[in-house]
Amino acid sequence: QVQLVESGGGLVQAGGSLRLSCASSGRTFSNKAMGWFRQAPGKERQFVAAINWSGLSTYYADSVKGRFTISRDNAKNTVYLQMDSLKPEDTAVYYCALGLRPDIATMTGKPDFNSWGQGTQVTVSS
Repeated sequence: QVQLVESGGGLVQAGGSLRLSCASSGRTFSNKAMGWFRQAPGKERQFVAAINWSGLSTYYADSVKGRFTISRDNAKNTVYLQMDSLKPEDTAVYYCALGLRPDIATMTGKPDFNSWGQGTQVTVSS
């Protein structure tokens, strides 16, 4: 059973930066895609970013493109989300997720991921 543990959330002013980390305990990390999602109060969990098994291919939601960067270190079984130029509308609980497949080309969203972390709160003040 894969366990994912997020960290790095917190309170930051608009325009600031945070770096989220997600550590995996499973042996399948390095051959699976990874993703980040977020869920604001009263809203559905939405896709933020995904990265393929090698780290060479990434995909972002339009709302974060150019501000967020997803990366991974397979030697450390860890995926990261660097968040810059944060806005109050980025406030949410952020979750990392393990993909069902190595690549992201055919991914459509939540159904493509089967293991989730417990989430980390990100709050951006105006």
